[in-house]
Parts: sequence; structure tokens; C-alpha cells
Amino acid sequence: MSIPESSAFRNIFYEHYPTVHRKLTALVRDEAAADDLAQEVFLRLYRNPPDNPEAMGAWLHRVLTRIGYDYLEKKARERKLQNKQEMMYEGEAAPESGEEALIRQMDQEEVRAWLDRLPERDRQALLLRYSGYSYAEIAQELNVRQPLIGSLLQRATRKLQATATKAMARQD
Repeated sequence: MSIPESSAFRNIFYEHYPTVHRKLTALVRDEAAADDLAQEVFLRLYRNPPDNPEAMGAWLHRVLTRIGYDYLEKKARERKLQNKQEMMYEGEAAPESGEEALIRQMDQEEVRAWLDRLPERDRQALLLRYSGYSYAEIAQELNVRQPLIGSLLQRATRKLQATATKAMARQD
């Protein structure tokens, strides 16, 4: 099944494509990506043209800007994920020595002891946050309103730091 091509659409395409492509190339700084994104702009035009044909240039600019920024955000997320994965693999490259494992275990036990000295809600909030829970999930777990979670975590962190400082001073 072929999509019918109107001469009006073809005229708009030939008139505006060079400008759209040039702007996208400048925005994303990648010629091949700009080709694909320009096609996406005109596909959107074909599927859902603007109500006012006189505002075609502005409509195309708005759509190409949105598509370009979406592309850049996607690339940034991909780079961030790739960097995170590379860091994980680099961390796995060198196996941990017995001494390093013992020190890590002792540090964990020490932190657990400090956490045990905190009030239950503070301990739970910190454990949930450092287990990767979002503020919304922590709020749900602790039956607390979400806007209060930031303050709750700050106070709990300060209490943990104070507890650790006191414990370290006692060891000296």
C-alpha cells in the first residue's frame, strides 16, 4: 500500500527541507542524524499538518527544535548509561584481595552499628534511599508525604554523621 503524495506537500518539502536540515545539523552536530531527524520532521508534517499553512516555517522550526532536543537528550542518557556500565566493568576487572574484603566488611559492620543507633524511621529512610528507592517510593514505604522526604533524609544524614563522629572520637 503506498501513501498518496500531494503536490502541495512536495512543494513544501523541497522549499523547506534545506533549512530544516541545516538547522538540525547545527543543533545536533551530526550530518547523518540530521538526515534522519529531518525525515521525522516532514513525516510529522505529513501526518499532522499545521492548522495555519501561512505559519509553516514557524511550525517546522518548533517541530525540528523539539525533535532535535529530544534526540540530544536521548544521546545524553545513552552516554550516561554507557559510562555507568563502563565503570561497573572496570570495577569488576580487578578482583578484591582478602585484605580489601576484610576492610570492606569491617567498614560495613561499623556503618551498620552507627545506623542501629538512629531512630527507626531515619534508619529506614537512609537504607531505602541508598538501596535506590525514589523519594516517592520512600514516602510510600514510610507513610510520609513526599515533599517531606528530602528534609527527612537530610536530618537522618546529619544524625548519622554525628553518630559516626562520636564513635570515631571514642576510638581515638
